[in-house]
Amino acid sequence: MSEEVRKEEVAVRPAEGGQVQKAAPARWLSPFEEMERLMDEFFPRGWLRRWEWPAFPELSRRFEFRMPKVDIIDRAEEVVVKAELPGIDKKDLDVTVTGDTITIKGQTRHEEKEEKGDYFRSEISRGSFSRTLVLPAAVDAARAKATFKDGLLEVTLPKKEEAKRQSVTIE
Repeated sequence: MSEEVRKEEVAVRPAEGGQVQKAAPARWLSPFEEMERLMDEFFPRGWLRRWEWPAFPELSRRFEFRMPKVDIIDRAEEVVVKAELPGIDKKDLDVTVTGDTITIKGQTRHEEKEEKGDYFRSEISRGSFSRTLVLPAAVDAARAKATFKDGLLEVTLPKKEEAKRQSVTIE
């Protein structure tokens, strides 16, 4: 947090005995600092620890699936969309292009079994995601090509003729 002091806020006032006394400078908080202060007042440090149990971090990692990281590359003749989708099978992916958007949908399924003597444990977790992105130019969806290898989806979308970059001569 910054300790900025507005100098124009420092005022000089006469005290009761006729002596001059400086007023305390006012400290202004940025909106982010004010929000952090309010959150600290409402949720004191360590408030979540009351509800945790020893295996909570391990379990949360197992069932966690984040939105895929996506890169959109605007080239002269095409738009390329790359998405990182680790742990997803090709058959569980669905890619659609509508107008100026692309939607990537997927599902994950993880099954874990453990047998030790009379002990048997089976866990199944599932997750799904859907991410819709706005494309930077009009594309020809009928000529789109997609490849999926080693958890990396790459969709190449040719631009429509009117959306292609054209150089302009400066007079």
